[in-house]
Amino acid sequence: MSRVSVEISDHIAHVTLTRGDKMNALDQAMLEAIVEAGEGLIGNREVRAVVVSGEGDAFCAGLDVMSFAGFAGKDPEALLMPREFGQSNLFQRVCTVWRDIEVPVIAALHGVCFGGGMQIALGADMRIAAPATKLAVMEMKWGLIPDMGGMALLPKLMRADEMRKLIYSAAPVLGDEAQRMGLVTELVEDPLARAKELAGEIAGKSPTAIRAAKALAAYAESGASEAEILLEESRVQASLIGKPEQMEVVMANMQKRAPKF
Repeated sequence: MSRVSVEISDHIAHVTLTRGDKMNALDQAMLEAIVEAGEGLIGNREVRAVVVSGEGDAFCAGLDVMSFAGFAGKDPEALLMPREFGQSNLFQRVCTVWRDIEVPVIAALHGVCFGGGMQIALGADMRIAAPATKLAVMEMKWGLIPDMGGMALLPKLMRADEMRKLIYSAAPVLGDEAQRMGLVTELVEDPLARAKELAGEIAGKSPTAIRAAKALAAYAESGASEAEILLEESRVQASLIGKPEQMEVVMANMQKRAPKF
C-alpha cells in the first residue's frame, strides 16, 4: 500500500500522506515513506516550496495503535537511541527532515493532527489549518512523552505554561485556540488551497533569497548570540546584493512584471 506521494509542478513539491483509510496513522512503513519523501527533496534545486497534506478525513491521527504491538517486543533503547539521521532517530526524522529542506515547507491541516502528526506539522515553516481542525500533543494518553522532534520546536512557538498543559493533558484544541497559542499560522476553510496559493507566491520570489532567508531564520533560532546573528545577517545580505537573481527582481519591479528565474 502506498503511504506517501510526491508530485512536483511549477517548482512546488506536493507531498501527500496517502493512507487516508487509516486517517494517515503512522506505522513503520509510513514513517519510512515520510522520511524518504522529505530526504528526496533536500538539495533539489527545481523545488522552491513544499506543501505537505493528508488525504481523506485527516492530516494525521498519530501513531497507528496497532504498531504498539510491533514495538512492544523490542528493546526501547535499541529502538530509540541510535541516531540514524545525524542528530535524529527515525521517529524524530519525520519532523526534522522538513527543517533540512532548504526551501519553505507549508503544512495544510484538516480533520485531526494528533501526536506524531502534530510533530510532522511542527517541522514545517508554516501551518495552515481549518477552524474545525483538532490538534493535540497526544502521547501522554498512552503514558508517553512527545518524542518525535516536537520538543525541539514547541518551546520556540508557544508559552511554556501552555506547552506544558498540552503535553500533560493530551487534550485536543481547535484551530482558533491553536492559532492563539502559536501552533497555527493561518486559519482558512480550505487549508490545502491556501497552502498551494502561498507556495505559489513563494515560488515566484528569488530562489536564492528564499533559501538564504530560511537558513538565516534557522540560524537566528539556534541560540547564536546577537553579535553572531547580526554578522550572519550581513554576510548573507552581502552574498545576495548585485547578483543576477537580485538584479532580475529589481528590474522586474521597475518594469512592473513578474521576475524570471
